[in-house]
Amino acid sequence: MMNVETTREIIAASSDYKRLAVSAAREAGVYLKDHLHGRHLIRFKGEIDIVTEADQQAESMIITAIHKQYPDHDILAEESPATHTGSLYRWIIDPLDGTTNYAHGYPVFCVSIALEWDGICILGVVFNPMLEEMFVAEKGQGAFLNDKPIAISQTTELSRSLLATGFPYDIRLTKENNMDHFESMAVKAQAIRRAGSAALDLAYVAAGRFDGFWELKLSPWDTAAGCLLVQEAGGVITDLHGEAFTLAAPHVVASNGKIHGQILSVLRGANK
Repeated sequence: MMNVETTREIIAASSDYKRLAVSAAREAGVYLKDHLHGRHLIRFKGEIDIVTEADQQAESMIITAIHKQYPDHDILAEESPATHTGSLYRWIIDPLDGTTNYAHGYPVFCVSIALEWDGICILGVVFNPMLEEMFVAEKGQGAFLNDKPIAISQTTELSRSLLATGFPYDIRLTKENNMDHFESMAVKAQAIRRAGSAALDLAYVAAGRFDGFWELKLSPWDTAAGCLLVQEAGGVITDLHGEAFTLAAPHVVASNGKIHGQILSVLRGANK
């Protein structure tokens, strides 16, 4: 729990953290956009899980920018070893969320950067360079798109809802692959989209473009910034059982809150 003095210190420095995160996300995003249609060096981390030289370069750019200003802050990034300096601050970075899209030249991807203080997410930035959209949320300060306030949708019925989801990289290897949930939800929602970037999906829930989102087997860098965006935009985040969501939980359900119970009910039914 933050005491008054700590809260004041964080607020005093928040503009610097936000400025850094926005600048780093934009720099990495511009690089990714400029190199989208080039030839990529692709390495397989799993059956269908890949990383490109663009992921690594974008991540290096972001980490370098952070360490230049805050060399003692911890880093948790998708493509680099985590650092543990003992700092209460930890930056959580996905330099290219939507790598498979990117490798195929499909222009749906983003950069995601979040900042934690003592396990509490206090800043989230998601940048979509193809549309020049910068989503920013600070804890207790609301959520914004290109400096304009955003809010979740007002849809109250699942049957009138546009949802988003994704499938885990081990989809070929296990039955816990979201196919059962997708089948159950597809006949209940108005429509479901599978764009290939969880961070962007969460940002779109925050902006009211999607009414809800769920996905299994995600990592902290997939969800940290996007979940704060949803919460600060007035939405709800839980795990698949309706319990409080933490970054340690691999499954996430996000919504405008008005259809959250309906989503959870369908997801629970899919497991029976």
